[in-house]
Amino acid sequence: MERPVLAPIEESPSFKHKAYTALKNAIVAMDIYHSRDEIRLDERRLAQDFGISRTPVREAMAQLESEGFVRSVPRRGIYVVRKTKQEVIEMITAWAALESMAARLITQAATDDEIAGLREMFAAFIDGKLRAHLDEYSDANIEFHQTIIRLSKNHVLIDLAANLFTHMRMIRRTTIGEKDRADRSIKDHMAIIEALEARNTKRAEELVRDHALGLAEHVAKFADYLD
Repeated sequence: MERPVLAPIEESPSFKHKAYTALKNAIVAMDIYHSRDEIRLDERRLAQDFGISRTPVREAMAQLESEGFVRSVPRRGIYVVRKTKQEVIEMITAWAALESMAARLITQAATDDEIAGLREMFAAFIDGKLRAHLDEYSDANIEFHQTIIRLSKNHVLIDLAANLFTHMRMIRRTTIGEKDRADRSIKDHMAIIEALEARNTKRAEELVRDHALGLAEHVAKFADYLD
C-alpha cells in the first residue's frame, strides 16, 4: 500500500503547522490518481515518522480534511481523498475563471521583466526536448500557472486560488503525459505569453481560459480512471 514519504519534524512550538505542511506536501507529491487502491494514513505511524506526539498530527489531519485532502471514516481511519471526474471538471472550470482574470490583471499591472520571466521557464523545452524531460516540464508547467496567479497582484484572488491549485496540480501532473497534452500545453503557453507581452488583455484572458477548459475537456473524455 502506498504511503506518503515523510521526514522527521524538528522540535518547534509550531508542531501542528509543520505537520500540516509536511503532510500536505507529501499528499501532493503522491501519484494518487494512477492507482485505485485506497491510501490510508495512520496517525500513530505518522507521529512516529515525524518524531512528535499524535496531537499535532491529529490537528493537522483535521485541517486537511476541512480543505478536502483527506476524509475520516468512522472505525476505519483517515484516507487520502481522490476527486471524482465531475469534481475535477468543476475545479478546473473554477480555476479557468480565476486564472483568466489573473491574465487580464497581468496585462494591466505586471512589469515587462515579470512577463519575460514566464518565457524563461520554457527555454529548456523548445526544439524537441519536451518528451525527454517530461518530469521537468511538468514542474515548469505547474510553476507557470502558479506564477500567472501570483503576477495578478490581487491578494484575494491569490488566496482563493491557493488550495484549489493544490488539488489542480495533482491532476495536472497525472494528465500531462497523456495523449498529446504536453505538446499542446507548451504551444498554448507560448501563445499566452505572446498575448501578455503584447498587453492584449482580451486575447490573454481568452487563451488562458480556453487552455484550462481544454484540460477539463481532456478529463471528461479520457480520465475514466477518476471514477
